[in-house]
Amino acid sequence: MLNWIKQILGLGPAPDWATLVQKGATIVDVRTPGEFAGGHIKGAVNIPLNTLSQKMGKLKKDKPVITCCASGARSSAALDMLRSAGFQEVYNGGGWMSLRNKL
Repeated sequence: MLNWIKQILGLGPAPDWATLVQKGATIVDVRTPGEFAGGHIKGAVNIPLNTLSQKMGKLKKDKPVITCCASGARSSAALDMLRSAGFQEVYNGGGWMSLRNKL
């Protein structure tokens, strides 16, 4: 039960980002197109947060999804939106530069 509570609150161990990507995870960068053009993780998909609800159909619900942005705030909102839409395996990767360094 304690592990479940930690997972809900995001207090558990950090995911193994590289393994998730090897499993076929899609990295969704929810920054604006201009921010994305200024630098991004290779292979990431740019779906700005304000368009995510209309474009989440492009994502596979049976594959892990890792959200990222500039600092982690928008990616957290994206995680909530995706989970509300029925995505089961969604992770907040936080800021894209930090996530890139962990891959």
